[in-house]
Amino acid sequence: MNEHVQRPPAEIRYADELARLRDGDTDDRPPGWALSLRAARRFVLGDEKLGISRKFVGDPSLIDRSLVTLATNRGLMLVGEPGTAKSLLSELLAAAVSGTSTLTIQGGAATTEDQIKYSWNYALLVAEGPSPRSLVAAPLLRGMAEGKVVRFEEITRCPLEVQDCLLSPLSDRVLAIPELTGPEAMVFAREGFTVIATANTRDRGVNEMSAALKRRFNFETVFPIADFDTELLLVEAEATALLKRSGVGAPPRRDVLEVLVTTFRELREGQTARGDATDRLSGVMSTAEAVSVAHAVGLRGWFLRGEPGDAADVVSCLAGTAAKDNPEDLAKLRRYLEQRRPGDQWKALYEARHLLPG
Repeated sequence: MNEHVQRPPAEIRYADELARLRDGDTDDRPPGWALSLRAARRFVLGDEKLGISRKFVGDPSLIDRSLVTLATNRGLMLVGEPGTAKSLLSELLAAAVSGTSTLTIQGGAATTEDQIKYSWNYALLVAEGPSPRSLVAAPLLRGMAEGKVVRFEEITRCPLEVQDCLLSPLSDRVLAIPELTGPEAMVFAREGFTVIATANTRDRGVNEMSAALKRRFNFETVFPIADFDTELLLVEAEATALLKRSGVGAPPRRDVLEVLVTTFRELREGQTARGDATDRLSGVMSTAEAVSVAHAVGLRGWFLRGEPGDAADVVSCLAGTAAKDNPEDLAKLRRYLEQRRPGDQWKALYEARHLLPG
């Protein structure tokens, strides 16, 4: 059944690796954890000797600090630019610590406390009144009752008063259910419970977190990939996997990906590899977006022509990425494509500049 799921959760995708790590894990584990800290680190960063794949490309010390935070009584807040794999890291950490990553709250302007804590089966509520049987547990209540990691994506997209419903669970480790009476009126967190939240730096000022809630989190910044070769290998690996799942019979071309990744890095940083200044786009030119474009390039080349995509396909697929935030970015992208550079794919990129809309 899982082969028909577009993207199974990490604990399903890497079930064999998690089982292998659990079986060979002889280190001490924090209370309620499925793996020790060192085994969880191996799961995220990989271990060739054990056949564990590397799943996150970034600073290993970030993983160490994040795991230590999760072993304390503080929540973990992952902040950074869009597309820096904060959500992926949150998922991997939850899968390693709890064995499940699906207790997830998606923050937004319409997110309510009911979606975070609990709601009611109203048919049972009317028939029987408030009772544990009519209670419908949301991710926070389930995480506390089961001793699991709860993921809160884009927390700053939620109204301030909704965010603050985390205060008591994170400080006193208790969630009150005032509609019930007796022992069921209070849910006390079991060992292993904690919260991993994510927030984009571009969202600062949307719904700033209260000082009280900030104090209950340790903040860690996830930075973009600094090294070109590392980013290229990541884009190649992720795009190859996506194309395979999409039924494409050819892997992406390395020379096309080199052009793509170079373009993304230069438009993101406002400087060419030679040190010349270029227009910096206001849109998000992240590694995640580069993977998405590489996927689209491969699909376009294979299903339209029966071959891997080329640099001309890169131009066709770039417009929706570059111009989504600001129409002026399309003009900046056009000026960027006017540059002539040596190499067959750079020549193809230049000759395809007319494919940009407008």
